[in-house]
Amino acid sequence: MLHDILTFVIDTVTGLLAGFLLLRFWMQVQRVRPPMGLAQAIFQLTDWIVHPIRRVVPGFRGYDWASLIAVFLAAFLSMAIDYWLMARFPIVAIAVLALFRVLQWIIYGLMALLVLEAIFSWVNPHAPFAPFVRALNEPVLFPLRKVLPPLGGLDFSPMAALILLQVLNRVLVALQNELLPNLMFF
Repeated sequence: MLHDILTFVIDTVTGLLAGFLLLRFWMQVQRVRPPMGLAQAIFQLTDWIVHPIRRVVPGFRGYDWASLIAVFLAAFLSMAIDYWLMARFPIVAIAVLALFRVLQWIIYGLMALLVLEAIFSWVNPHAPFAPFVRALNEPVLFPLRKVLPPLGGLDFSPMAALILLQVLNRVLVALQNELLPNLMFF
């Protein structure tokens, strides 16, 4: 019972932190400026971990690698508490599990952005956050829109993207479950 509560709290806190760190990274990759309030919140919540890492690992080719490293550290912390302290998993297994967790967080983040865009399109397409979310989703939706043009004025590319992301997540989980027993011997 206590283990479940601890796991839930750690997963929630690290997941939220990772979400902000991934958003920070994706905004810089896409060269998208968020509304001022959101930008301040993102940077205030993540600067404490990104700045020390950036001293060691500077940005390269316009990418904020410190943010991605911080995401991995959050995942590693989450996995270490969940698996090493409770089940004594080897450090290599924890690192691999952390990598899978980062990939899942990326998938969940992209799915959340797609759902946000759908909500904005139905409720208020001219909301201040709508262009920001649309710009973040464009690299995911653009290739799908080439293959799946709007039908009758309806854009089905977000639905197709959500389905593909779900499939990718299931493949990731299956791969993780297949690799995990082999990692126990490291």
